[in-house]
Amino acid sequence: MIRNYLLIAWRHLRRQPLYSAINITGLALGMAVAMLIGLWVWDELSFDHYHRNHWRLGEVLSISHLNGTVEAGVSSSVPVAAALRAQYAGDFAALSVLAETGQNFKTGDKIIGQYGAWVQAEFPVMFSLSMVRGSTGALKDPSAVLLAAAFARALFGTTDVVGRPVVVGDTMELRVGGVYEDLPENTTMSAYQFLLSWDNKDNPGRTNFDDWIDHHFQVFVQLKAGADFDAVSDRIKDLTKPHIKGGWEEIWLHPMDKWHLYDRQVNGKMTGGRLSSVRLFGFIGALVLLLACINFMNLSTARSAKRAMETGIRKVLGSRRSQLIGQFLGESMLTVFLAFGFALVIVLLSLPFFNLLAGKTMMLPFARPGFWLIVFCFIVVTGFVAGSYPAFFLSGFRPTTVLKGFVGAGRWAALPRKVLVVVQFTISISLLIGTVMVYRQLQFAKDRPVGYTREGLITLSIGSPAVLNHFGALQQELIQSGAIRAMAESSSPTTTVRNSMLGYDWEGRDPRSFSAIGTLFVSADFGRTVGWNIRAGRDFMAGHSADSGAFIINETAARFMGMKDPVGKVIRWHQVDHPIVGVVADLVMESPYAKVEPVFFTLSADSRIHYLVLRINPALPVKEALARLEPVVHRYDPDPLQYWFTDDAYERKFLEEERTGRLAAGFAILAVFISCMGLVGLASFVAEQRTKEMGIRKVLGAGVFHLWALLSKEFVGLVMVSFFIAAPVAWVVLERWLSGYAYRASLPLWVFVVTGVGSLFVTLVTVSAQAVRAAVMDPVKSLRSE
Repeated sequence: MIRNYLLIAWRHLRRQPLYSAINITGLALGMAVAMLIGLWVWDELSFDHYHRNHWRLGEVLSISHLNGTVEAGVSSSVPVAAALRAQYAGDFAALSVLAETGQNFKTGDKIIGQYGAWVQAEFPVMFSLSMVRGSTGALKDPSAVLLAAAFARALFGTTDVVGRPVVVGDTMELRVGGVYEDLPENTTMSAYQFLLSWDNKDNPGRTNFDDWIDHHFQVFVQLKAGADFDAVSDRIKDLTKPHIKGGWEEIWLHPMDKWHLYDRQVNGKMTGGRLSSVRLFGFIGALVLLLACINFMNLSTARSAKRAMETGIRKVLGSRRSQLIGQFLGESMLTVFLAFGFALVIVLLSLPFFNLLAGKTMMLPFARPGFWLIVFCFIVVTGFVAGSYPAFFLSGFRPTTVLKGFVGAGRWAALPRKVLVVVQFTISISLLIGTVMVYRQLQFAKDRPVGYTREGLITLSIGSPAVLNHFGALQQELIQSGAIRAMAESSSPTTTVRNSMLGYDWEGRDPRSFSAIGTLFVSADFGRTVGWNIRAGRDFMAGHSADSGAFIINETAARFMGMKDPVGKVIRWHQVDHPIVGVVADLVMESPYAKVEPVFFTLSADSRIHYLVLRINPALPVKEALARLEPVVHRYDPDPLQYWFTDDAYERKFLEEERTGRLAAGFAILAVFISCMGLVGLASFVAEQRTKEMGIRKVLGAGVFHLWALLSKEFVGLVMVSFFIAAPVAWVVLERWLSGYAYRASLPLWVFVVTGVGSLFVTLVTVSAQAVRAAVMDPVKSLRSE
């Protein structure tokens, strides 16, 4: 029986090549989009699932008051881990402190800089690192280092390197304790190419074992079997309060399964964020596939009169309705199966480009049986959705009505098709409006004043203590070489705040408003180098002894502290009074979409200095400036230069939004294209139906333009109805989306006007070919036969 249904379906598809081509192409595009989005959604939902115990792993969050709200941060202090081990051993299977670090690795004449972390010995077991060589317990030896497989091959040419010596930084002579399998890109820890033992004497964080104030670290936990994150969080939340005098802080556990998807915090709780994008694209994928199915439904029902006689005769000859439904669903399944073949080709060809847009390395999992089960269900569900309405609609015709020729006539006969067209274009126009606003919000954030001059600013990672010990000499030589105009030391790059400190006090401080405040330790030339704007007071003065403990604060910090005129007042820290000598305009150092947080700048030459900030000479080409800079720096640090341009680092902050915008734009264009394909089919059908009417009108004197307008106005009207439905829906959704940004663009009227006019233009272009062809047809041909 199935074979008979498929043979009938195949003959039917061959009899109407235009409509079959439109159906198959539309379904293929819709299915391809759904498959690509499905891969992306699965990659997002399975983030961090590489680790076998991912549902029991978590991170300690620090919850504190800031600017009248509750804020959560992933940074924590070193003694938190020891206190959790000692006081709550029944809840935790393992814990580890982590501090990120960049290091140069030397073996023979080869020097490679990489990014990794200092971790405690439990870390490799907690995160179930798959060892290619060596043991996960290797970091119990302070002189050991674990390498990622790719880094080991780059450094030694092989992964069989356990026991081999390697020099890390300038002074650490370590041995390779093991090589672990490269972590997949959809893991939080994928960037770490090496792990150093926390107990190594050269670890700067090792001395912070009793410093509850310095929130420069991360603490990871693994719960024991049966333990619950919320219940354990309730027990440990007040752990740090006795150790932070005059302040308020709670700690909370953030499960690994929520790190990636729940990355936006609101009032101290991690909520939404990435999960919203997953839901959005999943919804878009379903909508695009629905558009393709609507095309199939529309063209099938539009041609119902052509199939009505066949249906009526088969019913007279004894066919049951269930048999007719089976036949029409068989046609739908065959069409979908053919479309899936084309969709698979489209996906395979476009996947490299899609990966580039999405920043991923996804592949179709052909070797997994589950993939083929999903494919089978996908084809069946799509075929049923696409064919259900035509099947039940066509099979429901009464033979007496059909054989009298009354099918397809009447005022309301075309209503279902019109409704489906309105649904299609409502979806398409909504996606277009959303895409325009994504790009508008992106550009709005890019145009945000950042409070300093990014152009010509580079950051140099310090690889040797000799650079700090001879900073003055290096600065003078670089300026004399003509490579730079200014240079300063800093504990953070200009595009992030790496240090947050507790324990600050000042006159009038609200004891309930207490938080880790972003702190930059800089040299006196920092402000002149980055080009910040002094709003009150003065800049740091090099060689001025009174500035050795002075602070410069940003405007947000002044408001947070409740100081209208902060210059001359003091900040008390570690039982020492530090004068405020200046206030600077807010520097956008974190997310360009978020509000600026309070930041303190203070002079320091301690171990927290890790970067040089340089203003290259604008009179020189960048390449020549770098060529002059490199040999001078190498006299103090022979390791390869590790530097980046502030412009580039700032642009990377928009990478996720740019990817979202490009993907949304691509899917919106495909949605419009699929909808227009449906219009082509419907316009062709309408023109075919009204051929004789057009002939009579031409004989009576109607011009081509009049006939074109007559055939086009119906579709223009439907698109206008779609626009007036889509506009308020899009406005509500976009207002809610934009409310998630502290720094957001407005939602202007012109976005809706331009999208509406554009939709009308595309509609006219789409239907004009069929309308004009019908309008210019020779009346003799159109009136020749009945």
